[in-house]
Amino acid sequence: MSQSRLTPVLHPQEQTANVLPVFIGGQWRTPSAEGAEPVYDPATGEVLCRVPMEQGSYVHEAVQAAAQAFPAWRDTPVTDRVQCLFRFKQLLEENFETLARQLTVENGKILEEARTEVRRGIEVVDFACGMPTLMMGETVEQIAHGVDSHSVRTPLGVVAGICPFNFPVMIPLWMFPVAVAAGNTFVLKPSERTPLSANLLAQLFSEVGAPAGVLNVVHGGRGTVDALLHNPEIRAISFVGSGPVAKYVYEQAAATGKRVQALAGAKNHLLVMPDADLDLTVNAILRSAFGSAGQRCLAGSVAVAVGDIGDQLVERLCHSAAGLRLGSGLQEEVAMGPLVRSDALNRVLGYIEKGLREGARLVLDGREHRTRNGFFLHPSIFDHVQPDMTIAKEEIFGPVLSIIRAHDLEEGLAVANASRFGNAASIFTTSGAAARRFRNRVNAGMIGINIGVAAPMAFFPFAGWKGSFFGDLHATGKDGMRFYTETRVVIERW
Repeated sequence: MSQSRLTPVLHPQEQTANVLPVFIGGQWRTPSAEGAEPVYDPATGEVLCRVPMEQGSYVHEAVQAAAQAFPAWRDTPVTDRVQCLFRFKQLLEENFETLARQLTVENGKILEEARTEVRRGIEVVDFACGMPTLMMGETVEQIAHGVDSHSVRTPLGVVAGICPFNFPVMIPLWMFPVAVAAGNTFVLKPSERTPLSANLLAQLFSEVGAPAGVLNVVHGGRGTVDALLHNPEIRAISFVGSGPVAKYVYEQAAATGKRVQALAGAKNHLLVMPDADLDLTVNAILRSAFGSAGQRCLAGSVAVAVGDIGDQLVERLCHSAAGLRLGSGLQEEVAMGPLVRSDALNRVLGYIEKGLREGARLVLDGREHRTRNGFFLHPSIFDHVQPDMTIAKEEIFGPVLSIIRAHDLEEGLAVANASRFGNAASIFTTSGAAARRFRNRVNAGMIGINIGVAAPMAFFPFAGWKGSFFGDLHATGKDGMRFYTETRVVIERW
């Protein structure tokens, strides 16, 4: 197969008039510019392109294209379906750096993080290529006299994905490769803040040999989301985003009988025991709290200093965080990029003010270095935060770390378990006993032991608990396959 090369949007001044196209039934179509909103480069504030909004009519057409493609795609042997995924993986590898750079341009994260995101997305494609094995059923002969029984997994039909701005490559790849490998057809709605990467993914997928309509891409905001939630032909919705929107998606889609997995917000706790390796711990916390400018649902936003380690931990965190270099993520030496938008920046600034009003000590003030273009904010660290403070309870989604002091492991566990969220939690210790107690007692779905970002590989589910997830079957891993398939049981006598 000849190599396919993507051309990312890297020159904003040439793109400001362009309205991003949608991809429906194998065709690129450019909607009207009326009501289109700008897509920004967060590092400069320049406009990359314009994204069409509230495209309910295009949603209907995309669903119809997916519905028309479904019968033939469902009947395509699974071994042939995954050949398309093998070709897709090859194209992703060939265009790896282009995808990473495009991701950095529209999201702002540094190239190292962008490359990691693309790699983690490709790992899900690897997983989806195993669908002939993953979809295997079960058989029991002679379950009764002369009766055999077996179960098989079958695709649902048309399914849809609604994606967030913070992982514009990885999250779509969590969804549609698994869904289409299982025999479904897909309608993808990327974030209106970072929609360009999804179009690049669709461009590559259009070259793998799958029939037109297997993958479709629509754009927009709440109106587009509502059109997906209420379309009767969509059987399942995958969502990743904020807690309030996740709850809304879950309630609206479930009310119409759709299957839903809605991944929501987080407030992840990092417990640091007195015996922790501080070199490892400080580096891990810095990456967890300030990687991607804190804009990820696995960011460690609360560090719980247990025992007498607090002063030393805070001193070293402040020294290291103050030395992080900010700038455009396209520059290799930069350690942290900008926030995605001015409204995101203003929201985080509001949380810093609230932390000060509630009595926390701001020991590193990121507001002191706001001297550049774009939506930049240096890391901020609060010490002596109380568990009932707003900054200790709410998801800030920015480069702000709160330090809570705890006397012992039991108090640290109580602090973490009081959160209404349950996405991830980590402990830093050299004690196997402490790690085991933490692993078994903390109320979170993803646990790190001396790991700052407890992100599971593609072969395991992204297993948020409590207010971090609405639904029954999680994304990725075997849960993802089960989410996109039905179980059929056959009982037969001959």
